[in-house]
Amino acid sequence: MKAWADHTLTEEERLAFEQDGYFLIENALPAEDLERVLNVMDRLDTEHREQTDSGGRLNMHDLVGKDDVFMDLMDWPRTFPKAFGILGWNIQLFHTQLVVTPPGPDREYKKRLGFHQDNNRMNRDFETPRETHPRVSMKVAFFLTDTTEVGRANFYIVPGAHAQDGVRYVDDETLLPEGAIATQVKAGDALVFDRRLWHASSPNISDHPRKVLFYGYSYRWLRTKSNMDLENLYDQVGPIRKQLMGYATSGNGRFQPLDEDVPLKAWIKEHLREGAVVA
Repeated sequence: MKAWADHTLTEEERLAFEQDGYFLIENALPAEDLERVLNVMDRLDTEHREQTDSGGRLNMHDLVGKDDVFMDLMDWPRTFPKAFGILGWNIQLFHTQLVVTPPGPDREYKKRLGFHQDNNRMNRDFETPRETHPRVSMKVAFFLTDTTEVGRANFYIVPGAHAQDGVRYVDDETLLPEGAIATQVKAGDALVFDRRLWHASSPNISDHPRKVLFYGYSYRWLRTKSNMDLENLYDQVGPIRKQLMGYATSGNGRFQPLDEDVPLKAWIKEHLREGAVVA
């Protein structure tokens, strides 16, 4: 927890997040930690493929509780301070996702990618115009394999599109929308992005599998996207992890939190300068 104070949101990161909808944290997982995460991820991937006889894309949710490494990444020193720096202290972990994209049969992109904003139906249910939708949540993507070359199932984004009502194409034949780029990041890097940012996955036309973890943070009054049934682990963790895992003194404790609901608030007040975190 002490290390959180060494990795708080910088002014440069805050501006990038507001203007572009994302920023990159290089070496978020140093080599030893990266190897630890990969070992667990490879074990789960192998178990899944043995049980299902599947050679396709693995998309696994609800990671916390499957291994200690996933618990550690929930409040990882190099990434978690960015989450509470952006959203404030009334937050929770509302989604986790593990994706392994093996090499595919094709060696070129043949159709448009599925650009979207996160949280699905929520984007339609807001009454406000698209460009004024509130942030509500954000994600940290831990890239566990190298994607510095295009074609390795790169994560595509449209910088600045979090303030737009959609993506636009030059013509009906163009595969990528205007302004779209393939993120090209190293193994161990983490991409922090606004849930409103238009983004898409892409096929793996390389010879190497792509492996990535997504950790989503939101305000505590939002229902979780993953099941997140973690009450049985509450007595095994500290107060802040307990908050992130969904604990509340009551239903109203998510809207009008008591100190017991949000111990992260007290930690911020004690360890960080005033104004370092919103709310």
